[in-house]
Amino acid sequence: NTLIDPTSVELKFLTQPEKLSVVDTTYPHAKPQMLYWNVQSDFDGEATIQITYFTSGITWQADYVAIANVAEDSLHLDGFVRVQNNSGEDYENAQVRLVVGTINLVEKIQELALRGRLRSLDAVPVVLNYDKDGTEVLQKTVKSDGGKAMALGAMVQAAEQLKEKEVIKTGLSEYFIFTIEGTETVPTGWSKRMRAIEADKAPFKIQYRYRPREYGEEFVRMYLLTNNKESKLGQSPLPDGTVRVLRDNGHDGLSFLSAVPIKYIPIGEKIEMNLGVDPEVVFELIKLKSWRDNIWMSWGAGQISRRVDDGAVRININSTVTGWADHELFTQRLRNYTPKPIDIEIERSFNGDVTFRSALQPSLFDYRTVKFSSTVQPGEKKDHRYEVITRHGLIEKQSNVTLESAKLD
Repeated sequence: NTLIDPTSVELKFLTQPEKLSVVDTTYPHAKPQMLYWNVQSDFDGEATIQITYFTSGITWQADYVAIANVAEDSLHLDGFVRVQNNSGEDYENAQVRLVVGTINLVEKIQELALRGRLRSLDAVPVVLNYDKDGTEVLQKTVKSDGGKAMALGAMVQAAEQLKEKEVIKTGLSEYFIFTIEGTETVPTGWSKRMRAIEADKAPFKIQYRYRPREYGEEFVRMYLLTNNKESKLGQSPLPDGTVRVLRDNGHDGLSFLSAVPIKYIPIGEKIEMNLGVDPEVVFELIKLKSWRDNIWMSWGAGQISRRVDDGAVRININSTVTGWADHELFTQRLRNYTPKPIDIEIERSFNGDVTFRSALQPSLFDYRTVKFSSTVQPGEKKDHRYEVITRHGLIEKQSNVTLESAKLD
């Protein structure tokens, strides 16, 4: 009842290889959980062999704990990996290496294993290792005395060691390997959690963001730090996981802020933790005024279009509107009730042929998204005004946003 792929099982002689060879492999009809090797031996004695195979059901995931200091300018970050063994086999004294990345073959092992189940004769020590080309393999070394697996209680006791394991990180092509120091014992159905990274007093910044495409219509508070040496990190990519964010409350306790999922973070990339809405910061989008101009109409047999809102052309009762421009004057109003200045970043996307007019020194995130930043002092109410001009019909040229600098009253 293991999830071993029977087509991947291979026997290798570690001692006396020049005097031993496998003649064939037999799968007994009445014993589908077993196989036999017929071995040709040119000597009389004992030998150590290695059985290599692929298995599935051994998974792992990462989780993190971030604790910010009282001033919220640095934090302590712990990263852990949790190995889950649902393979159907107990692994004792196993060397563990964890791959950050996807090995396509591993994803299909369970399907192969279920086509024809196979179980090895003795439960013996296993090494999770990698071949020279980076392929993941499970190596089982069988002792000639046929030693059985230790009792479950003894396995657990042996696994609980006082010395914390060191995790060695190694880059391999597009993958990254975490090697756990020493060996681990993980019975089937059990999981084990081990520390992978630790960063103390890692500097970070706080930013408030409005990004409807990412966070909906909420104005959210972010913790931002970078996976680099300056942040006491940067030795390896950070795998997907959940960050539980807490803060020292200054009274010998911790306040829970949020549980934030993060995606794979390469070396040098930002770690962004969304803490949600801050009740001490009020964010409002207010439309101050709207109007329409640059109106074009057509009439008559030739359907000639003319601009009519400048007073030079009289409107005919049979005229048809063929083009116009909508003007909307907005303010993004913020009130900061926190005791510290806050940095804000606002993104807004617009469809159609649009001019964004303001004195906010904005930039374009993409061809239809405008971004601008500001700082709001403690206790301050600050308006960020801008005008959006959208052209329609005959005067619409292309779907993008044009930035225009102007002082708005």
